[in-house]
Amino acid sequence: MANKKFGAVVIGAGPGGYVCAIRLAQLGIQTAIVEKEYYGGVCLNVGCIPSKALIKASTLYEQMQHAENFGFKVKDMSVDFAAMQTWKQSVVKKLTSGIGQLLKGNKVEIFNGEALFQSDKKLEIVSKNGRETIEADNFVIAVGSSPIELPSFQFDEKNILSSTGALAINKEVKSAIVIGGGYIGLELGTYLAKFGTDVTILEAEERILPTYDKDVADVMARGLKKRGIKFISKAFAKSVKASGKNQEVTVEVEGEFRTLSAEKILVTVGRRPNEMAGIENTSVKVEKGFILVNAQLRTNVPHIYAIGDVAGQPMLAHKASKEGLVAAEVIAGVSGVAYDVRAIPAVIFGEPELSTVGLSEMEAKAQGIETFSGAFPFAALGKSIAAQETDGFAKVIGDKKTGQVIGAAIVGHESSGLIAEVALAIEAGLQVEDIALTVHAHPTLAEATMEAAEVALGHPIHIMAKRPRK
Repeated sequence: MANKKFGAVVIGAGPGGYVCAIRLAQLGIQTAIVEKEYYGGVCLNVGCIPSKALIKASTLYEQMQHAENFGFKVKDMSVDFAAMQTWKQSVVKKLTSGIGQLLKGNKVEIFNGEALFQSDKKLEIVSKNGRETIEADNFVIAVGSSPIELPSFQFDEKNILSSTGALAINKEVKSAIVIGGGYIGLELGTYLAKFGTDVTILEAEERILPTYDKDVADVMARGLKKRGIKFISKAFAKSVKASGKNQEVTVEVEGEFRTLSAEKILVTVGRRPNEMAGIENTSVKVEKGFILVNAQLRTNVPHIYAIGDVAGQPMLAHKASKEGLVAAEVIAGVSGVAYDVRAIPAVIFGEPELSTVGLSEMEAKAQGIETFSGAFPFAALGKSIAAQETDGFAKVIGDKKTGQVIGAAIVGHESSGLIAEVALAIEAGLQVEDIALTVHAHPTLAEATMEAAEVALGHPIHIMAKRPRK
């Protein structure tokens, strides 16, 4: 039987791979996609989507604890964790099944199995039905990433959990130790704390979110403290052993050793790129686990591309999707296409949410850029006060020389939706003044960005000006 031949084969059906395959098909390329586990990848199945579903549920539960502030009386409220998991899975299933339908609707041929390069031009697919070989003019590697496992804390997904296990908890957890204070650790720790779990976060650095401007990180730190989350800095988890129903963790803090005990241990120290099986049978260059690509997402082998987590930082779903679109258009021969994004927004879905885009003031200073900025507190925003969500602020950062918007940080309620405006401003090369001059609907949370721009320009209306209007 002759091998099947395609114009392009995409390996991996995560947020980079499935987007790339659909766009390829739309551009008239005969396309196949290979997926060994589940459509939508980590993001839709055991990452972005299920975590946001559970975070939403935990937030709703927390809000109901204070329902009397709105005039409601709620009695005898309890959590059915098993039912919540069923609901979460229904959300996941709806989205992942939709991806399958989109692929089929766009006439992308689907292969269920593990892909293995036999050469630069051939791919072997191993599935429960056996083995088959396919060929293609172009390949796109989109195999994603996996949680990093510490040698002394091997995942069993029962007591020592990765993010995958943490999102599958189906009963009350009395206590948890989170190893790693990055965005995954903060999100999972906060969601558990809202349900009443006694949470301790261990972080190797001196303060929470050390790569963020301190004023932004401080708001997140207050959110953790408000929910009873303990944060131990300069802490290194060394070992763990079972002790009855709990796990005992030996921790080194500034040269001294402590023993902490908790029911569950969550290891959230980052993610590593997955290895592309058979990559050694090609000439593709790999460095520290990442596949090296240029601005067109090509590897050093011109007809092999890589996108998403395996192609480098930042490991974000929306970055992977954008790269998938670029790679597809390059393969299809669209002229002038390259990955030339000016700024990628990033969000920590903690409490409150923290969203950033572009340069922070700390990063701009390191690059020798003189900045001006303005911050507007959510506590002075009508919509925030009405919703009783007054923690945080919006900060817009401009280049003092050009007046252009170069960054923003919004830490507050629903900031994940608000950051897009500033991302657009940076991408379009707009001025801080352009944001201030844009009429924003009232009362909305989005007004915080406009007000922050007004503060940066020195003429705010709803808080006192630090300097007179010019």
